[in-house]
Amino acid sequence: MEQGHVRKIGVVRMRNYGRIIQDMVLLAANEQDVEKQQAMTIYIAQCMRQKNAQWNKEQESGIDRLKEDICTLSNGVLRCDFPEFEEVLQKLSQRPMATPDRQNSQKKKKK
Repeated sequence: MEQGHVRKIGVVRMRNYGRIIQDMVLLAANEQDVEKQQAMTIYIAQCMRQKNAQWNKEQESGIDRLKEDICTLSNGVLRCDFPEFEEVLQKLSQRPMATPDRQNSQKKKKK
């Protein structure tokens, strides 16, 4: 197997993120263009943050946790050590996540 390529895994490794995130990591890990790969990594981290908030409502995952999980899912191929990654996720961590309770209360008010 060539370096930089990740094989598809039949089992979902991290259930809190799901198969779609796992497949997205696979696509990003196999991407040859570095700029596209970095953009994909940022998008994946944003999706992972949302998925984790749905799975674990009490605790928000930190940037370090997202970095570790991306590295783990990609078998070390994807790195999150570029400046754009830090900037985007720092901005995201300052914004509160929309909780399902807040979304449902807004829908009820529209009646």
